[in-house]
Amino acid sequence: MAGNIVNNDNNNEVEKKKEPLSIKEERIRRITKIYYSNPKIQQILLEFSSGREVVPRYFEGFGKRPDTLQYPSDVMGLVNRGATSFHASEEIWTDPLKIDSNMDRKEFDELRAGWDLLIDIDSPFLDFSKIAAILLIKELENYGINNYGIKYSGSKGFHIIVSGKAFPNEFNGELKKNMFPEWPRAICEFLMNQIKNDFSRQTHDISNINSLKLRTNKNKEQLVETTCPNCGKPVRQDKWLTLKCNHCSNETKQKKSLIDRKRILRCVNCPSLMEIIGEEEFFECAECKTSNISKVDIDSTRNIKYTREAKNKEVSDMNVGLQESYTGGFDLVLVAPRHLFRMPYSLHEKTALASIVLTKEEIEKFNPGDANPLNTKIRNFMPNNFEGEGARLLSASLIWKQRKDNENENIQKIEMAGKKFEFEEVDMKGVTEEMFPKPIKKLLKGKLNDGKKRGLFVLITFLRSAGFNPEYINNKIREWNKLNEQPLKEGYIKSQIDWHLKQKRKILPPNYDNEGFYKDLGLLDEKPKAKNPIVEVVRRLRGQ
Repeated sequence: MAGNIVNNDNNNEVEKKKEPLSIKEERIRRITKIYYSNPKIQQILLEFSSGREVVPRYFEGFGKRPDTLQYPSDVMGLVNRGATSFHASEEIWTDPLKIDSNMDRKEFDELRAGWDLLIDIDSPFLDFSKIAAILLIKELENYGINNYGIKYSGSKGFHIIVSGKAFPNEFNGELKKNMFPEWPRAICEFLMNQIKNDFSRQTHDISNINSLKLRTNKNKEQLVETTCPNCGKPVRQDKWLTLKCNHCSNETKQKKSLIDRKRILRCVNCPSLMEIIGEEEFFECAECKTSNISKVDIDSTRNIKYTREAKNKEVSDMNVGLQESYTGGFDLVLVAPRHLFRMPYSLHEKTALASIVLTKEEIEKFNPGDANPLNTKIRNFMPNNFEGEGARLLSASLIWKQRKDNENENIQKIEMAGKKFEFEEVDMKGVTEEMFPKPIKKLLKGKLNDGKKRGLFVLITFLRSAGFNPEYINNKIREWNKLNEQPLKEGYIKSQIDWHLKQKRKILPPNYDNEGFYKDLGLLDEKPKAKNPIVEVVRRLRGQ
């Protein structure tokens, strides 16, 4: 996985450990000195670093920020001081050394010269990452992008890069250099959506479910899901029941879910009860009504006949695959201001393997042994894209993103206020901390070790959606941050709050059923009383 640091400015480099080095660390440090002494490795790192912020990692900790490479000898100089790997920014700067974490959005935009599209494929299993990489490359080519770089992450994933040169300098009245991270984030989300069904199905086809159950501690129902091929949403399973009246022999079909609600079903021709004489399982999407059984006819008694053989636009094969949360995906957090990723030909501390550059033909048969740092073949990671090569992909991504945002906003309106009220009409005045849901109160106590960035996202979106003013949000977030073990850096806190406060549309906090947030952070002690924490607040405001 990519280097997981954002705006982590330190004034001093990480000191070497005083305690004895582990056998693993000793071995890796010996390899680093041999590996990075290669002039070709030094040169490829220097060439890729041009205009980028570059930060060394000292086995377990990162060096000072901002920093960059200026000469090939800088590499060995840092290695001799304990550096084991090198991480670079997606953003290209006019002068990386002028970056200051206290700068606002406008100042960052003025200093930024451009950016590259970097897609991080991260999965618990290398074979799954291979599938995602191959599907992504195919999708890039479908949109006219035939120049791209591919490299092994050094662990269980891959990185794909497209030069910022591929995208227009101005689009829809916006300058490209100022649209980071919005444009690359939209592109990543769009590509993820495009390959989602194929990825889920192919990972399912190659998987041993029993083995996955042991490795993930999940049951089959949690690992496997069926999704709609039209909208990608999970579908519900039901049964078509064939019913017959013993009195008049009339036959009809009904959904089992509807009969369960009615409990009994009487014949339409006479008052006699109907008997179930047959059943057939099917799936139906609640969102777009796509089904895998088709309506083909209505007989004289107005009963609908169904058959699998019929072909019409309302019928389609459902996608059966592994749930994405257990198969990995794309690290969209990577598409964030000042985020870093492992540079090509940098070593990986945990595996002692090199982040080597590959061709698309080599992905399928690749194995980690090919990334032996003492037997590397130097290739250029940065593709030579031409201007306009990615224009069609950018346009499609932004259109899709706008449509998705509109759909999400409509869903939020319904969740927030029901059918009688519009989201914008909900008056959040008068919200007090006593009205906060229990998971939010528990989160505000701090003491988080892992997941602080996710906790920060929940708090900012909750407080802003609850109608609190910027001063309250700033103060509350900083109070919370001080309560955590190893608080987040001030620069990161400031950049996240500033970004959210500048958004015209309020972003709701994640729903409770999003396992990556409340459940993972240990905030749910009981079943929530609503789908979203803001819904609970609205109900309390109305005295419900």
